[in-house]
Amino acid sequence: MVDRSLSLVASNIEAIQILTFPASPEKIPQLDGWITKRIRGGLVDRESSSALNFVGQFKSARRTYHCRSIPVNLNGKARLRNHPALVLLLERNTIGGVELAEICRRFGLTPREQATVRLLFEGLTSKEIADRMKISPNTVKAFLRLVMVKMGVSTRSGILGKIASSKQ
Repeated sequence: MVDRSLSLVASNIEAIQILTFPASPEKIPQLDGWITKRIRGGLVDRESSSALNFVGQFKSARRTYHCRSIPVNLNGKARLRNHPALVLLLERNTIGGVELAEICRRFGLTPREQATVRLLFEGLTSKEIADRMKISPNTVKAFLRLVMVKMGVSTRSGILGKIASSKQ
């Protein structure tokens, strides 16, 4: 959450990790100021005449994120009374549900394989996928091997390429 001057008011750990990547947030002195500079420098749409317009999407490492802003009014805190602010929502770029359903139907993927592919498309590693699905990384690798066989590819990148070419 930022105020009208785009200074950081509040945040969660996931947003901090996205905005500070590849640095470790614990190693950044004056983290709030650093994140404020990152927001002002990397998320503000430079082609817009308003300082409160943000880019539609941005990259952090190899992942793409959508950036949406939602205006809020912080009533209740004396020093922020009637002080407008914005919630910045950073969402990882994903496959649309309808597109994924069509791709999965075409290749005959099981529900668990579909979940694995969706998380792979979000840019997660096998370990991150395993954590999300509450399974072992070896099970994730097995699901990905089955998907590769069904799609006729031999790499994780091949899966993503097959999905991207199916969307066109």
